[in-house]
Amino acid sequence: MIPLIFDVRRYSINDGPGIRITIFMKGCPLRCAWCHNPESQSPKVQKLYTASKCIGAQDCIEVCPENALTLTPEGIITNGEKCTLCGLCADACPTKAIEMSGKIYETNELLKIIEKERVHIDQSGGGVTFSGGEPTMHPEFLIKMLDACGEKGLHRAVDTCGFTKTETLLEAAQRTDLFLFDLKLMDPVQHKKWTGVDNQLILKNLKLLAETGANINIRIPFIKNVNTDENEIKKMAEFISELPGDKPMINLLPYHNIATGKYQKLELDYNAGEMDEPSEQEIQKAIEIFNSFSLEVEVGG
Repeated sequence: MIPLIFDVRRYSINDGPGIRITIFMKGCPLRCAWCHNPESQSPKVQKLYTASKCIGAQDCIEVCPENALTLTPEGIITNGEKCTLCGLCADACPTKAIEMSGKIYETNELLKIIEKERVHIDQSGGGVTFSGGEPTMHPEFLIKMLDACGEKGLHRAVDTCGFTKTETLLEAAQRTDLFLFDLKLMDPVQHKKWTGVDNQLILKNLKLLAETGANINIRIPFIKNVNTDENEIKKMAEFISELPGDKPMINLLPYHNIATGKYQKLELDYNAGEMDEPSEQEIQKAIEIFNSFSLEVEVGG
């Protein structure tokens, strides 16, 4: 089954080396409380609405075949029971106040987009990154794209949460030059509290992936009151330092709440609760702990 793509980002510089194209697939098995791409969680098409962009043109209302839209003083309201997510309203909206998240791209279509950026990719030592959501939820498509990019000599990166079938991850490893592997928490109870799943499979997959000799960057979303505790950082550092093979680079990603607007567009509640941005002192302390285990850390990336 071909997955839905919710973004094809050109000139990406934070998803692997050089200038890259990052392909974002819809669908994720986790429900991280801090998720910055809430439109990535569902594998289905979704409608996003930005009331501040709406000028009341009513073009969307006129083209809707289901009469599912109504103009109110608060903006356009969609009747979810009538709406079929056909996207005609988004096509008609002159200000793009309505957008559809999720589109099918054939492999050849994506390869044509990549080829258009080939000069920038090659000159910068970049490549293609497959992200999401969780790209390994779509193993056939992912493997096909990895093979196609490999045939063209492109550097291939996979951004994964690690909560996936081990055989899928290991098959992807045979075709992947770099893994961007999320590590959120070591405590399984806390991991389930904040992401909806425990981390037994994730830790198992990370260890097995390292045993293959894969090139891995470990990404840690760093969130005050979630995983900034020194004991938690020490447990992470100890686990990472004991992985087989070369010691992976760690990217520490300080939390921010700039995705709040996306939740509003999807008409979803975003409750930050205890989550907050880590202080500079907490960031520096985490770096010191990782360094004490001979682990290299970059903030961001």
